Amino acid sequence: MKLRILFAATSLALMPALALAPTAHADKAPVYTGLFNNLAVEGYDPVAYFTEGRPVRGERDYTTTYNGAEFRFSSLANLEAFKADPGKYAPQYGGYCAWAVSQGYTAKGDAQHWHIEDGKLYLNYNKSVQETWEEDIPGFISMADGNWPTVLD
Repeated sequence: MKLRILFAATSLALMPALALAPTAHADKAPVYTGLFNNLAVEGYDPVAYFTEGRPVRGERDYTTTYNGAEFRFSSLANLEAFKADPGKYAPQYGGYCAWAVSQGYTAKGDAQHWHIEDGKLYLNYNKSVQETWEEDIPGFISMADGNWPTVLD
């Protein structure tokens, strides 16, 4: 009985940590994709963040592969812009959560929680993490730059 109570208490204590645990692939691919697909930025068009100032779903008709992941675009013009300069449009840190990378680990980046800073796209895990990120964006970018790409190892 005591062992069951100890196990239950330990399980409950670990639940918050497991819920916030990094969800990146075990192989730490250079671009974050979902567990059941190879879509970067959750299938959203990375160019649209710059041209429309919002996340826009990409279409299967407009795709390319970059760093081993499939990127989708909402138009042929956006696809061509990305192909001409993928480093300009691809999210930083492979689309992993920028704040997590600044802390020395990886977590999923969410296409709905984004920010453009100095012409670069950054994704964050969720709204709360993004609010923390926004408290010192230049500082967190500096820390993340120092951790990237070694956090993939």
